[in-house]
Amino acid sequence: MLTELRHMRALRVVALLPLLLVFSGLAEAFYIPGWSIKSYGDKEQIPLLVNKVYSDNTQLQYAYFDLPFVCPPTGQRRYGGLLSGQSIPLNIGEVLRGDRISTSDIDISVGQNKECSYLCTRQISRRELNRAKEMVRDGYVVEWIVDNLPGATSFVTVDKTRKYYAAGFKLGFTDSSSGRSRYFLNNHHTIVLRYRKAPGRAGDRGNKVIVGFEVYSKSIGPSNRRLESGCPASLRNIDQNFELYLAPNRTSTEDPNRYAKSSYRPNPADEIIDEDDGALLSIPYTYSVYFQEDNSVEWSRRWDLYFVNQEEGSKIHWLAIINSLIICGLLTGIVLMIFAKTIRSDIKGYKDAAVEEGKGRRRRGRRTAGTAGSGAGSTTPTGGEKMPVSSVGVGSGGLFDQDGGGSVDMSALDADVLSSDDEALEDVTGWKLLHGDVFRKPAYGSLLAPLIGSGMQLLFMAFGLVFLSAVGVLNPSFRGGFISFGVGLFVFAGVFSGYFSARVYRTFDGQNWRRNTFVTAILFPGLIFSAVFVLNLFVWAQASSTAIPFGTLVGILVLWLCIQMPLVYAGAWYGYVRVGPWEHPTKTSAVPRQIPRQAWYIRDIRSVLLAGLIPFAVIFIELLFVFQSLWQDKSGYYYVFGFLAVVSTILILTIAEVTVITIYIQLCSENYHWWWQSFMVGGGSAIWVFLYCIWYYFAKLHITGFVSSLLFFSHSFIACCVYALLTGTVGFLSTYAFMRRIYG
Repeated sequence: MLTELRHMRALRVVALLPLLLVFSGLAEAFYIPGWSIKSYGDKEQIPLLVNKVYSDNTQLQYAYFDLPFVCPPTGQRRYGGLLSGQSIPLNIGEVLRGDRISTSDIDISVGQNKECSYLCTRQISRRELNRAKEMVRDGYVVEWIVDNLPGATSFVTVDKTRKYYAAGFKLGFTDSSSGRSRYFLNNHHTIVLRYRKAPGRAGDRGNKVIVGFEVYSKSIGPSNRRLESGCPASLRNIDQNFELYLAPNRTSTEDPNRYAKSSYRPNPADEIIDEDDGALLSIPYTYSVYFQEDNSVEWSRRWDLYFVNQEEGSKIHWLAIINSLIICGLLTGIVLMIFAKTIRSDIKGYKDAAVEEGKGRRRRGRRTAGTAGSGAGSTTPTGGEKMPVSSVGVGSGGLFDQDGGGSVDMSALDADVLSSDDEALEDVTGWKLLHGDVFRKPAYGSLLAPLIGSGMQLLFMAFGLVFLSAVGVLNPSFRGGFISFGVGLFVFAGVFSGYFSARVYRTFDGQNWRRNTFVTAILFPGLIFSAVFVLNLFVWAQASSTAIPFGTLVGILVLWLCIQMPLVYAGAWYGYVRVGPWEHPTKTSAVPRQIPRQAWYIRDIRSVLLAGLIPFAVIFIELLFVFQSLWQDKSGYYYVFGFLAVVSTILILTIAEVTVITIYIQLCSENYHWWWQSFMVGGGSAIWVFLYCIWYYFAKLHITGFVSSLLFFSHSFIACCVYALLTGTVGFLSTYAFMRRIYG
């Protein structure tokens, strides 16, 4: 007992290592609304951080300072000793989501309004000009950060009663009113910081807290008069917007040999010229800063403005929950009916038949024993012979007494015994005939066990993320926290992966548990890592911040091989050596039973597709909001995790019930190959989710470019595989519990 306690303590210490390593760098970033308040005194500098640019029309993000047409950092010392352009330390979640946060040269001091400040003049070549046009055309949005708040564009709800924020501001805009597309760049930014008196003692000292960060961008062309400082003479009366345009090189476009064999003659204004001919376009950048007191917003509620637009969809969320509850309720009724009527009566008949069969055997045994004990010279009567009643162990006055002397026709007795046995067993059909085959180990059980282990690992991670998000620990202000905690929980859950994989493996009579442990630790994480690495090569080629840095890949590799693998081994050792297999309630026969021809709807892929439709119907409304946040409206935040938690719970119950019903129908058709089938039926809705992704791509999105399309379909496929593994594990374990119940 003492040794076991020591082993358990060691497991707990080892299991906490990944959490300590992954989350040790997150202490400063951790934030719960109402806590970690940062206040500023008058004239105190506030750093403005620049992050990245992103678009709803592409999956490629870029670091702001990597853009060739924005003001580069000067390297001057700014707030807190940071240098302009210096990168801010990021957690693993921020790196994986493409954040590249750096200090800017924009000077902001509390309470100091600036009508206009000159930042720089950037000169760009034709190649850089074309890059700017492409990004404006793709609708890229800029993300700046002040006091952990993203710079936002302010909007008003449809009924014009409430204001809400959309994170980021446009890089530029396109005008096609003249018949051709013209691209304009926003080169002046008006920064509005909303503040209120700080709570507590800091407020008594006159400190202030930031409750809003808005950015309004303008495009100011070269025809507008500028002062010696570089600022426009007027920011209100703009005569011309700043167009991204350089006069074409006439020598190039008017070359007579260029289109000698064609009647086509390009319009020089429309032609995009890739070659650098030395022509440069000067872009002046300026900014304004205004502080506005706003006592209507509490500091702890300052993020609410980013979610107001989502509140309007709460009715649809409730509709999704009601839809899910109706489907789950119907399935629950079916399962209860199976248990209350069919299963209960079948189990009773199954056990009664076994009792009757035992009685029949005892009768035949007594008859045989009585015949053998009638004397050395006696012989067993043949059909039609008579023998005394006493010789079959029935006394005078018994059930078989005859009026004329007490002899019994043995052929009639045998027929009567066999008839009673047949009547007792005639109802034993369908699933009751499979008691000797239903727990026969499946083909490729050594592959199924690691998949179940990885599914439990994902289930633990998903439960932890949804729970922490629903209670508010993980929120948008904790930038990168969702992914960071996801990585930490996944690594920590290696203990559960090894434990369940080892127990399932031993239940399948597996002998080489170390090999199973290695496969469990390598199979799923290795496939995901390989896919991400290959996709990363395409993103690297685009110089996008979406690409995972090499150092981060090495860090993930260390987490996987040096922390997760030992945890998987520890869990597998405990599950295989200390706990052992699950005991089956029935013994498996030596000869497999022949499976009759199956109905069309029971066959493997068809039953998977049909059963997968029901869980998909539970989640497809909520999926619309998730997809919109991930792909279509990246300037918003998905923060309705309470609804997601409810829908996820209903989804788990629905998958368990659908799988049980599907496998029960299969057993009634005398098909005992349920191990893999339960796993595939549980994950069958992933097929419909992936088809939904394909429909969403063509119907809702406007993604352009091969790499962006590749990223969309690859990420969607990986997400669906993760979902299938998780839900397949739920289906497998619920079906196994059902089997043990009805055959136990």
